[in-house]
Amino acid sequence: MEDQKRLARSQEKVSSTIEQSPYLSRDLSWLAFNERVLDQARNPQRTLFDRLKFLAITASNLDEFFSIRLGSLYNYLDYKKERIDYSGLREWPFRQTLLTMSQQFYEERNRIFREELLPLFPENELRLASWSDLTEGEAAAAIGHFDRTIFPMLTPMVYDQTHTFPSLIPRTLTFAVVTKNPNVTKKDQAEKKLSFIQIPQNLPRFFVIDRVEEVVFLPMEEIVRHEIHKLYRNIEILNVSLLRIIRNGDFSVDDIDDVEDDIVDEIRQKVKNRRLGRVVKVAVEPNCSEWVINILKKKWEIDDLNIFYADQLIDFTSMWQIIRHPEFRDELPKSPSPVPALGLPRGPIDDIFSVIRERDIFLHHPYNNFEAVLQLLEQAAEDPNVLSIKLTVYRVAKNSRVTAALLKAAENGKNVAVLFEVKARFDEENNIREAERLQKAGCFVIYGIGRFKTHTKLLLIVRAEGDGVKRYAHLSSGNYNEDTAKLYTDVGLLTANEVYTSDVAEFFNVITGHSLPSSYQNLITAPGDMRNNLIELIRAEAANAKEGKPSGICLKINSLEDRETIDELYLASQAGVPIKLIVRGICCLRPGREGLSENITVRSIVGDFLEHTRLFYFHNEGEPKIYGGSADLMVRSFDKRIESLFLLVNPKVQQQAVQILEYNMKDNVNAYTLKEDGTYAKCPRKADEEVFNIHEKFFEVTEASLPEAQVF
Repeated sequence: MEDQKRLARSQEKVSSTIEQSPYLSRDLSWLAFNERVLDQARNPQRTLFDRLKFLAITASNLDEFFSIRLGSLYNYLDYKKERIDYSGLREWPFRQTLLTMSQQFYEERNRIFREELLPLFPENELRLASWSDLTEGEAAAAIGHFDRTIFPMLTPMVYDQTHTFPSLIPRTLTFAVVTKNPNVTKKDQAEKKLSFIQIPQNLPRFFVIDRVEEVVFLPMEEIVRHEIHKLYRNIEILNVSLLRIIRNGDFSVDDIDDVEDDIVDEIRQKVKNRRLGRVVKVAVEPNCSEWVINILKKKWEIDDLNIFYADQLIDFTSMWQIIRHPEFRDELPKSPSPVPALGLPRGPIDDIFSVIRERDIFLHHPYNNFEAVLQLLEQAAEDPNVLSIKLTVYRVAKNSRVTAALLKAAENGKNVAVLFEVKARFDEENNIREAERLQKAGCFVIYGIGRFKTHTKLLLIVRAEGDGVKRYAHLSSGNYNEDTAKLYTDVGLLTANEVYTSDVAEFFNVITGHSLPSSYQNLITAPGDMRNNLIELIRAEAANAKEGKPSGICLKINSLEDRETIDELYLASQAGVPIKLIVRGICCLRPGREGLSENITVRSIVGDFLEHTRLFYFHNEGEPKIYGGSADLMVRSFDKRIESLFLLVNPKVQQQAVQILEYNMKDNVNAYTLKEDGTYAKCPRKADEEVFNIHEKFFEVTEASLPEAQVF
């Protein structure tokens, strides 16, 4: 009884600390974001396959969250370093809070699958099968598949007095098998042994059976479970249970010892070490032996909060195999075909350089095709008048047309300089591989800049024209990745404006050489002056509000976490500035608190496309200053990354940006509102209110609609 009272008092204290903090926790805010993604899987207006897609996304999101964010927390716990979260909690109370909320999320996701989605399988002509669902012929086929393909790949790894505890691969399905020699009496527990069998990651997740009336998906682990006795001849199997672990995958650039010597080798070693990091999460079946659980806890130094029980599938990322099955791949909703950017013709452009010379082109992906950027690169690679191409790369597609164009340019004798960020998390190996291909082809490749990640998205092309040269630039919020450009919303600017191209040229001189620019005209960059410049813009709005002048701030970003910027937004709110924030993911600012942030609203858009656009709007007494770019309002963006924001100066381009912000504020399908207590609520739609879904409306944008758009 006394223990329960102490626990209740402890929980009360934690809740009070979180409530009193002027900031919201970054990690708890991230969990709230994944809850909004999960909410898409709840939506009965979506098809089953669409809902399964969002379920799979929450699973991969959660894997990364445990690996990186919980992993980061354990870097403090394991090495006894102090850390106070934005919520005001110290390391251990915060760990308990974080894992408790993660457990709640995990249980709710399992419930949604079990109670809301699984019952819809029969009417959609698919079945998630157990062994008992198979006919005699189907079972024979599954056993044959096991004998031919699976069995030769399996390796039991025993743990006992003479065998060390195996290093299990993270995110891999693993059987924990308890066995006993039947010739030993039950009193002798020493002969009870534990072994592990990992199911190879290169096997399909399901064994698929096509029936006339339905497609049957039999989890691969069910086949292994049924046939596991073949790996334990003449031995009694006491318990077989499936588990899946997540290890600490967090390493920062600060961990790299000597970036000047060989950063590529350092990164490769760090990526390898991810597979051996401390275990932070174990997903396991409910039937797992308590004896096994206790061994896992002791070996991995974890407790009950790190153990997550899965009553159906243990890995929902496997839903992608169902969604992408030929029978169902057309069941996902289709987006309209991309429309040309305003000012661009439909279809291939014979001479994209002449188009960009005439006017700035504002791109809004995926509504506008990424093809214009690809055509610019591909034409530049073949054009005999193009002298050089400079590009920053953070993430590229697997079979990248961007890389192919750069290789062709180098083959054609052009000067190609590429800043390839090899520290892009979870893309390190692909980026190193692509960078080495370019380097072998004769491109000048830079593997990042010291301890900073290069996150800026810039392209510069130098072309001989007339008696001199003409420079062309592309500035963007998104990666040079034609695959994600179909799924992420981003903005970009194609321009031959000399102010932009001079700024971009100077910026490349800084990041590829040893130049220290005095100033830029249309760029704000990090590390360096970005935080201060944005704070000055916020303070200018606050000063106008205090003087009774019109004011306003509207920001569309992925994440808001930098405390200095948040404090300035609080002060601006208290000065009377109306502030509208559109923050897709993490938001550490607490809106609507009396005396702190009454004039700040925060909404999040989560739907068919991943919102990746960054736009920064400052009223400036009716002469708005609007920036686009690669940076979020985060400490890492300002202090640990090379970033850039670009000022939009063309009036038409400005108005296009204003329309994006206005539409985001009008959306009543994908929008959620952040409340003062840190929770989110779906934005209600009145009974007579027209449906406004930005993921549809942006395909319908015309020049005629631009003048009507306004933010304030």
